[in-house]
Amino acid sequence: MASLSVKPGQRFTLPDWQNNSLLISTNAEQQRFNSHHVRQEGRALRNETGNQARWDEHNSRTQLKDRITTVDKWREALAKCLAEIDLEIDALTKVKEAAENALQAKNLCLDVAIECLTFRESRRDIDVVRDPVEEELHREVKVIEKTKKELQQRVDDAFRQLCLLKEARQLLSCDHRHKVEALELDRQCMTFNPTSGNISFKVNPTRIPDGTTALCEWELTSQRNKDRAEAEMKASVDLRGAITLTIAQTNNELDAQRIATEFALRKRMRDMEGALSELRWQEKNTLDEIAEMEEEIRQLEEDIRKRTLDLKVAHTRLETRTYRPHIELCRDQAQFGLTDEVQQLEGIIRALQQKRTESQDTLDALYRQLHRIQTDIGYKTNSLQLDNKCMDTRRKLVIPVEKFDPEVDAVNRTRNLPRTSQLELA
Repeated sequence: MASLSVKPGQRFTLPDWQNNSLLISTNAEQQRFNSHHVRQEGRALRNETGNQARWDEHNSRTQLKDRITTVDKWREALAKCLAEIDLEIDALTKVKEAAENALQAKNLCLDVAIECLTFRESRRDIDVVRDPVEEELHREVKVIEKTKKELQQRVDDAFRQLCLLKEARQLLSCDHRHKVEALELDRQCMTFNPTSGNISFKVNPTRIPDGTTALCEWELTSQRNKDRAEAEMKASVDLRGAITLTIAQTNNELDAQRIATEFALRKRMRDMEGALSELRWQEKNTLDEIAEMEEEIRQLEEDIRKRTLDLKVAHTRLETRTYRPHIELCRDQAQFGLTDEVQQLEGIIRALQQKRTESQDTLDALYRQLHRIQTDIGYKTNSLQLDNKCMDTRRKLVIPVEKFDPEVDAVNRTRNLPRTSQLELA
């Protein structure tokens, strides 16, 4: 006869079972309520933070645009001031050269007057008299010396003013270049957005970099540079007017005929031709050396390129060998050899680069020397042409001297100078 099996364990009452079901339902409703509350808070937080982030980004973008506009206006103002100061430097340089040429022309006048007095010292007996001609010659010497001092003073003033202009231009150029770089960076910042591929977290991005200046100091510096440039340009305009007036006055005072002896001119021409011949020989040799040095630099750069490729190969081999598995990742002879090869190649590249730098410095020095030679050739060629004019004029009985009277508009900075800065003899 079969018997009823009894399961061991505790038996709960019906009220316990009902209470348990009620507790589960109550807990479920409470958890749903809590979840709903958290969801509502999260949605509100998302809306608030999203709006705040969009508003902050909008403010940042607006401030960036305003900053770009401000910096761009200053850039345009500095660029305009740079163009004006370049024109003024060019104008003052030409007027200074005109004053130097006028000063140099006075040397010939003084030589002629002194030579004439020397010739007249050879007179004998009763002809040795102080006649009006001798008095005029002594007066001419005094006038020439006085005008030379005035012109030299003007040349010195122009040189100092050119230094001040170039110093002001240097400050302007540096300020303008910095603003161009700042504009590029701010415009780059304007292009950044959450989908940009080049955004990332940075270390301490809110730090204040060294050398940071206040906004008022930034604007004051640019304004100060601009004001100084404008002040120097105004002083330069006034000085150009004064120099032009001095040149005109000195040339008006020296309207007498200029004479030079044929012997002195021929001696000068021979010396000038000898100097030109020597300079042309130096120019040819310098050009040959420049060509050889340029070829040497090209060879050095080619060797650097080849050694760099070798270094890349060695680096790649070393890096590739770092992926050897387990016990195979050992420092074998190949590893030592590759390491030595890298060190040797790095040393070779440094030596080649140093030699290339040394060669480039030598080449730059050769170019500077060539420029000095060619400039001196130009000066001496110009002087020889002037001496040839004097020799041609020497064959004439009358030597009318063309007055040098450059027209300068001190307000509009326009000039009407002769094509040649030397006195032309007809």
